[in-house]
Amino acid sequence: MKELSRLLFTMQHCRGLGLKGTKLLLSRVSSPSAIYRLSPASLQQLSQTTSENSRLFHKDLHTLPFQEYEEYYRRNNIHWLSVYDKGYPELLKHVYDPPLVLFLKGKKELLQSKRKLAVVGSRQATSYSEEILEGFMPALSARDITIVSGLAKGADTMAHKLAIKSRGSTIGVIAGGFNHIYPRENKELAEYMMENHLLISEYPPFSKPQKWQFPFRNRIISGLSHAVLITEAEKKSGTFITADYALNEGREILCIPGSVNHKFSEGTNLLIKEGAKMVLSIEDIFSELHV
Repeated sequence: MKELSRLLFTMQHCRGLGLKGTKLLLSRVSSPSAIYRLSPASLQQLSQTTSENSRLFHKDLHTLPFQEYEEYYRRNNIHWLSVYDKGYPELLKHVYDPPLVLFLKGKKELLQSKRKLAVVGSRQATSYSEEILEGFMPALSARDITIVSGLAKGADTMAHKLAIKSRGSTIGVIAGGFNHIYPRENKELAEYMMENHLLISEYPPFSKPQKWQFPFRNRIISGLSHAVLITEAEKKSGTFITADYALNEGREILCIPGSVNHKFSEGTNLLIKEGAKMVLSIEDIFSELHV
C-alpha cells in the first residue's frame, strides 16, 4: 500500500494529465504500479491526452524528487493521505469519485470524528442564518459534533466561526491549495483553523484555485459528513450542487425553513417540499445524527 500511496502522491504533482486524465489512466491499467512502465505513447492513448501532455507527465513521473516534496510537507506541517491509506475517511472512500489524495493541515484526528455535520448555505447569507447557527452551535459542540464547511463567504464562514466560538471543532474543505486561500478575507480564519482545527484540500499547497474546483469540492464536504444542514439558499444556487452530492451519497439533507417571501429561503423551502427534513429545533438534528 505504501508504494501505491507514493504513486498517487507523485501523480498529484505531475504536469500534463490533470485530475480527469489521471483517473482515466488509473481506470485503464491492470494495476497502478504498471503506470511506471508505460511509454509516453501508451500514456497518451490510455489517458486520451495530447502527445505533449503525455510527455510532460512521463517526465515528471520519473524525475519528481519525492523526498524533497516529503521534506517540504514535513517542514510546513502538511500531512497527506491517499485513498489506499488506513486513515483515509471511510465515509468519503465510498462516495462517487473520491479524492485520490487528501492534503491536511491542522488536527488530522478530526477526520475520525464520530459525528460530522456539513453546514452550507448562501454566500450572501443573512442574519437569519447567523441567528439560527448561533442558537444551534453551542449544543452541537457540546455533543462533539464536528462542523464541516467550505470556508466560503456567508454561511460557511458563519459556521466555522461559530463552531470555534462555541469551543467545538470544525473542518474546512477548500478549492486550490493551502498557499492560495480564497476568499482572501478568510485568510486569517484559515490560518487559525490550520493551527487549531483542520483544513483539507485535494490539491497540492501551491495550486491556485480554479473556478470549477469550488462546486467539485462540495462532494468532499458532503462525503465527509453524516448529514448536511442548509441554512439559506436561493432557488438556483451552488448549494443545490452540495444537496445533489449528498443525495447521491445517501446523506440526509436538513433544511431550515424560511419566509415564502424571501429569496434566500426559496431554495430551502423547495428542498423541504421535495423531501428534505425540516429543522425546527436542535432535536431534529440530534435525531438524524443519533446523538
